[in-house]
Amino acid sequence: MEEQKYLKLIDNELSKLPDYVHEFYLSNHHSVTTAYQYLTEIRRFFDWLRSSKITDAKTNKDISLTTLEQLRRNDIMLYIDFLEHQVNKQGKLNTPTTINRSINALRSLYHYLTVVADNNDGEPYFYRNVMLKIQSLKSTETLNYRAHQIEAHMLTGDLKYQFLDYIEKDYVKSLNNYGKHYFEQNKERDLAIIALLLATGIRVSECANSNLNQLNIKAANLDVMRKGGQKDTVPIAQWALPYLSDYLEIRKNRYQPEENEKALFLARTRGKINRIASNSIENFVGKYSKAFGHPLTPHKLRHTLASELYAVTKDQVLVAQQLGQKGTSATDLYTHVDQNKQREALATVTENYEKSKDRLS
Repeated sequence: MEEQKYLKLIDNELSKLPDYVHEFYLSNHHSVTTAYQYLTEIRRFFDWLRSSKITDAKTNKDISLTTLEQLRRNDIMLYIDFLEHQVNKQGKLNTPTTINRSINALRSLYHYLTVVADNNDGEPYFYRNVMLKIQSLKSTETLNYRAHQIEAHMLTGDLKYQFLDYIEKDYVKSLNNYGKHYFEQNKERDLAIIALLLATGIRVSECANSNLNQLNIKAANLDVMRKGGQKDTVPIAQWALPYLSDYLEIRKNRYQPEENEKALFLARTRGKINRIASNSIENFVGKYSKAFGHPLTPHKLRHTLASELYAVTKDQVLVAQQLGQKGTSATDLYTHVDQNKQREALATVTENYEKSKDRLS
């Protein structure tokens, strides 16, 4: 499972970090992906502490609590400056969002060390929390700008049905014989996954980790495990059910899984049948959407559902509930996706201007 993969990665990170970081990890109830991200950010920070000669520790595992306790605000600001000048895998400078993830990871660690941790004397490891003096970076993009960028990479309205129809009928025409064979083997599965993502707004990891017994076609819902280990039941839009039914009809004969295989969506890897991985879903969504002329990621499918749901209901709480979010702050973006009202208001202003101009002439 995807969770097992991340647990192995987490174990690898923890093996190279001090015991107090291990305690920090055990004290939190983050999702495995968030926990892994936080540990990688802590490791990156510890790497920087050693390369900057702020500590004499030879390895990250040797970095002492005293080093963290004595860090000054200026030290953290130098680290943020270092991050701002780092280039990511795409050859671009780190964004404020990326840097804020590092800041949040360090805040969480310092909160544990100065408040939550309980050593032998019933006290935290130390009390001086330098991260209380550090503010998150402000985004250089307005919600309107982000919404416009997202809107250009969504499949709202009939476009999502055209995309699915393209995969079902036309995509195969561009393939060679080997490609056709592989595509035909997985077509129903891929269509079912894309339809499910568009019809529920679930995360790609939630889709990959879904089990067969969690899907209820008759009730049109899917039980999922949300971030933080919370169980949730997500309604599925009715239009997607035929795609899921088509996949379920061929699942057993096509993939021939073991009787005890729980995974809903399967993949054949090196002759073995396993649960499909999140990156496999990301790959084929990218491949199909690029061929369709509308490149996007699975996360944009989540945006698609959220924006359409908000457009119909104007209810941020309902959208947050569908997406499995604890609050509505993350759904603020969708109130800006549909800019028609802004355009209508501007048209009214223009109309009033023209009327005033006519009266004055």
